[in-house]
Amino acid sequence: MKKIPSFLRHVGPGVVTGAADDDPSGIATYTQAGAQFGTGLVWTVFLSLPFMIAIQLVSARMGRVTGKGVAANLRAHTPRWFLLTLVALLVVANTINIAADVAAMGSAAQLVAGGREHLWSLLFGVVTVLLQIFVPYRKLAPILKWLTLTLFAYVLAVFTVKVPWTQVMHDLLIPKLQWSSAYWMMIVAVLGTTISPYLFFWQASQEVEELRLRGGRIGSDADIRRGLRRVKLDTFVGMFFSNGIAFFVIVLGAVVLNAAGVTQVDSAAQAAAALRPLAGDFAFALFAGGIIATGLLAVPVLASSAAYAVAEAFDWPEGLERHWSEAKGFYAIVALATLVGTLLDFTPIDPMKALLWSAIVNGIVAVPIMFGLMLLATNEQVMGRFTAGKKTRWFGWGGVAVMTIAVAMMAWDLIR
Repeated sequence: MKKIPSFLRHVGPGVVTGAADDDPSGIATYTQAGAQFGTGLVWTVFLSLPFMIAIQLVSARMGRVTGKGVAANLRAHTPRWFLLTLVALLVVANTINIAADVAAMGSAAQLVAGGREHLWSLLFGVVTVLLQIFVPYRKLAPILKWLTLTLFAYVLAVFTVKVPWTQVMHDLLIPKLQWSSAYWMMIVAVLGTTISPYLFFWQASQEVEELRLRGGRIGSDADIRRGLRRVKLDTFVGMFFSNGIAFFVIVLGAVVLNAAGVTQVDSAAQAAAALRPLAGDFAFALFAGGIIATGLLAVPVLASSAAYAVAEAFDWPEGLERHWSEAKGFYAIVALATLVGTLLDFTPIDPMKALLWSAIVNGIVAVPIMFGLMLLATNEQVMGRFTAGKKTRWFGWGGVAVMTIAVAMMAWDLIR
């Protein structure tokens, strides 16, 4: 029992990163995968797991070893046009994701408590901005860590319905490949949601924040080795947790929605509403409550990762531990990304229709970012004696290859 508190103290950025990957827009994407293709795509979340672990390990190691985030390292070692293009695409994709998440939170709150959806969305948008600006990282991090536990709502929801586990295990081990644009677009969307660029920037920057809390010193080689052991455990736990939740959400969409002939889900809130008559009030309550809680976790991660990327690209002061007056540009991006995303819900633009495309953009943008990360992680001028190990290199480059092939297959199917 004495080991449990120590374990909880040593995990942090990786667990929060993994949980933030299962945001309301991610839940909508996974639910749509299950609703549209049944259990035929459950294999994707476990195919992506070793690659996701490798690329997140690379990102976290870079932050811990260099004391700089991803964008700061890219700024020092890649052409400026390349960095600014990636950062611009990241900010756009994150803002659309925020819009989808805030809209889903508002819809879920309306389903559970009544009231007006847009007012709930506005409230959640304002609350998340205030959390990031006025709550320092040392106090915000524990809040985010505890919010990760709410994702178990989706596991409980699965066990409220009857699941054909034999069929699920068969489809997990033997993929059902289809040659259609819808199929490959969904694979790219799932991979783009699972291996998402904002996660690279967030986890590396949180390792830098952790260093700042300890005085900003990278430390001796022995200190770095101890830190990297903690990073490895943290990342493995976080990514297993993240992909495990994604698996259960796809299964829920398959056995409840697809089995009932519901093959189109535009939002997580719509999925919750569709579950109610099919799976009962308890499953509905778990699903809807999970949307709100995971949104409160994910929106700060999305907004902050965009702010870290922009601030590091332009060499501005940054960090959630800094007072807002010390990093005005950083906090301006946090507020702008969150509020613009929230206000998109008040326009004719349908953020849910843009959601799938933002996931696809994430999948496309992830390829050059992962390529750049792997080059930096194997460069002794950047990482010193702590370059990525052989297994991390294999799976990291494997992740680049898998994402590239998936994007190429989607593009080929669209143009032929």
